[in-house]
Amino acid sequence: MPTIPDHVLTGYEPQFDWLAHQSPPRPYLLATVPRSGSTYFSHLLWRTGCLGAPLEYLNFEATGPFGHVHGRPRDQIELWDRIVRTRTSPNGIFGLKAFPLQMEVLAAANPALLSGAMRFLLAAGPASKVVQLRRRDTEAHAISLARASLSGIWRQEQETGARAEPEFSPAMVERASRELAMQEKAWEQMYGEMGIAPLVVWYEDVLDDPAAAVALVADYLDVTLDPDARVDVPEIRRQSQDGARAWKRQMQG
Repeated sequence: MPTIPDHVLTGYEPQFDWLAHQSPPRPYLLATVPRSGSTYFSHLLWRTGCLGAPLEYLNFEATGPFGHVHGRPRDQIELWDRIVRTRTSPNGIFGLKAFPLQMEVLAAANPALLSGAMRFLLAAGPASKVVQLRRRDTEAHAISLARASLSGIWRQEQETGARAEPEFSPAMVERASRELAMQEKAWEQMYGEMGIAPLVVWYEDVLDDPAAAVALVADYLDVTLDPDARVDVPEIRRQSQDGARAWKRQMQG
């Protein structure tokens, strides 16, 4: 994860915690890959106050939301235990957003935590709840990852100053396409091994009708949305699409 300006609220701050939940939560996994619009979607789900707050709670990269426990496995386990209690919505729903590469990193750095977290999330076996966010436009997806990788700009808040547009690189787009395909395949392998049929939500549908996408997840989780439960969460603004459109025109010749 890139370094975020200090003044930007990311949603990981303690001020967004709920009171510690006292009974076992009903967990679900928001399974996705980079540049899928997952931060925007996770905040839509969180804002309902009824669908947990599915952020990247197993991201312990040095520049990530929990960089202060990078390389400290025991502290990571303690933090995870606290997060499960304080990021479970009052109706008992807990969500985790994750990428396959994050799971791979955690498997090497803290296998005990990964094992425990996955047992918790997928305890119901084939009946476990997994929401998979995907993009239909795979070319645009690869372009997005390639441009972010080259520019270092991953969020709208970083689009300040006179940063130069990254030079068009078909090779980087192809590399990004392969990386995304590998991560999608990793999720498919997990579903196959566990017999899970995830709820697939498409990024393009989220943009077209956010409320319908949220309602689809609520129905899948058997949750009744209560308008009075809504909470204030940091706003996620979409990045400028001008550069991505220019790259796509060049890709299409």
